[in-house]
Amino acid sequence: MKIKKLSIVGLPMDLGQTRRGVDMGPSAIRYAGVVERLENLNLEIDDLGDIVVGRPKLIENPNSNLKNLELVAKMNTELAQKVDEIVKGGSFPLVLGGDHSIAIGTLAGISKHYKNLGVIWYDAHGDLNTEATSPSGNIHGMPLAVSLGLGHPDLTDILDYTPKVKPENVVIIGARSLDEGERELIKEKGIRVFTMHEIDRLGMTRVMEEAIDYLKGRTDGVHLSLDLDGLDPNDAPGVGTPVIGGISYRESHLAMEMLAESNMITSAEFVEVNPILDERNKTATVAVALMGSLFGEKLL
Repeated sequence: MKIKKLSIVGLPMDLGQTRRGVDMGPSAIRYAGVVERLENLNLEIDDLGDIVVGRPKLIENPNSNLKNLELVAKMNTELAQKVDEIVKGGSFPLVLGGDHSIAIGTLAGISKHYKNLGVIWYDAHGDLNTEATSPSGNIHGMPLAVSLGLGHPDLTDILDYTPKVKPENVVIIGARSLDEGERELIKEKGIRVFTMHEIDRLGMTRVMEEAIDYLKGRTDGVHLSLDLDGLDPNDAPGVGTPVIGGISYRESHLAMEMLAESNMITSAEFVEVNPILDERNKTATVAVALMGSLFGEKLL
């Protein structure tokens, strides 16, 4: 897909987990110059601003251990409607988070436009927990499971259809922290996962070649969901759930460059930038640099 028009929307939400500050992620990414960087690539950029979350009163649901379920469902529904409008308008949706629970809304808004949407989940975690398997009840550990149709109906049924994605159309890259229930689900559903073991052993070039080949024949569009904690904390310290031993800055650029060459990415989101935990906005700056590579920026 040759991208000409790109629409940016932020969801400054931190309700999917408990570490405050990730709601400032979209502002940090804009401060790091995302609009200017992408305009330099001769893209027509429409920055739609942020969906307003405000400071809602947190509601405890006695019937569920899912934290902030009603609010997360409400905000993701608003995001889904906005992303749906973007796709209908013929523009590439670029969503800025916010914690990774916002992927529930992004995928709900995108997937209805494809018969076989592929997903690249670039993340240290699988985000495949459900209410039954989650140790914490934090919904940011569940968005991929929700998108597969597994989880609370308030989340799985956003925009009145489920599932959003088929397990055979998902590739997880960079996993190095998986809960027991997630490991079982990966095996049960046959989800393609490239852990840090594969990245170390095969190299990022081979991993991306295999991921691209795997998705190219079976999908009619591919969404990139990039959690900055997929990178090593030395390169991206400003995240809520850092896991040492991650993907390097250079490996991540290579991955984005290879995705740009593939012309297969039809939507993207960058999530979990938390400037409160960061060093001089380093993580947001990394996110913007990776976006540059994803959208075709070259040194020469």
